[in-house]
Amino acid sequence: MKNLSFPTRLLPVVFFLCVFAPAKRAVSFPNSDPWSASQTVSPADFAMELQKHDPSLKIVYVGVRTLYNGAHIPGAVFEGPGSKEEGILDLKKFAAGLRKDSNLVIYCGCCPLERCPNLRPVFSALQEMGFTRLRVLILPTSFAADWVEKGYPTEKGF
Repeated sequence: MKNLSFPTRLLPVVFFLCVFAPAKRAVSFPNSDPWSASQTVSPADFAMELQKHDPSLKIVYVGVRTLYNGAHIPGAVFEGPGSKEEGILDLKKFAAGLRKDSNLVIYCGCCPLERCPNLRPVFSALQEMGFTRLRVLILPTSFAADWVEKGYPTEKGF
């Protein structure tokens, strides 16, 4: 009978690949994203929602100021970047003045969602604060590709 155990001479190769090889992943892994599918909204659905002009809707951009100034969703406020401690502190100050049942949508779009350093910490911070109607706008590639180039509404500046 053949020995079916793993060849030990391959262990260094497997170790290298597991530690150093770039990981490719889908847009959302349930084990790494703090949000569930029901806590997300697609660009097309969100663009339709914006047409309703719901005064209870709060839109928060959590990326870098430069991108926000270039173009953002109408009515969005800048509270970021979510990857920096001061960004989270500013976000918490802003959110402290909101009702916990606010219709709150956060987005970034600085880079592909799988690598975004801003959304996950912001979502987790807001969830820990007790927000119950918190959603993430899913921009798989970037704000430019998934929102602007699709012709959805934008505004520029502060």
